[in-house]
Amino acid sequence: MKRLAKYIKRAIQIGAAESKLIDTKYIVTGNWVRIKCQYGCDCYGRRLTCPPFSPTPEYTKKMIGQYKKALILTYYAKPGEERAKRRKMHKAVAELEREIFLDGYYKAFSMVAGPCRFCVPCDVNNPCKFPELARPAMEACGIDVYKTARNVGIKMAVVKSTKDISKYCCLILIE
Repeated sequence: MKRLAKYIKRAIQIGAAESKLIDTKYIVTGNWVRIKCQYGCDCYGRRLTCPPFSPTPEYTKKMIGQYKKALILTYYAKPGEERAKRRKMHKAVAELEREIFLDGYYKAFSMVAGPCRFCVPCDVNNPCKFPELARPAMEACGIDVYKTARNVGIKMAVVKSTKDISKYCCLILIE
């Protein structure tokens, strides 16, 4: 655990509001999460990182079972800045994943918050143009972000107005 503690500080340096190492046993998946992408998000079927292209909840649950630790981090975005902030954080999280990988944690893999915005529009009929940066959203993979965050002491609440500040969650699986 001590060897991984430096990544908590790195997450803050790249723009996270909070970050902590967690046991993967606290990560919750559910089939209902992915269906909310299908019926509620206009990116369904339009991004290679979104359903139906992203890993299924069943696959995600099995994959998480092959890890013991994860770095969970949160960040905030003001109204009107959500897309730009997510894009910035998606890039930063992918770069942190790579740093962790280069430190010898070869199984490191990240999941972000919300749809990928590196290509607009995304060409779902061809390979990704940014495979080193694009990562699936936790929700797209069936992770119950609210329950997972609450399991590890991170407060998450539904944003009720477009005037409210949004809080987002990302995850880097580490082994």
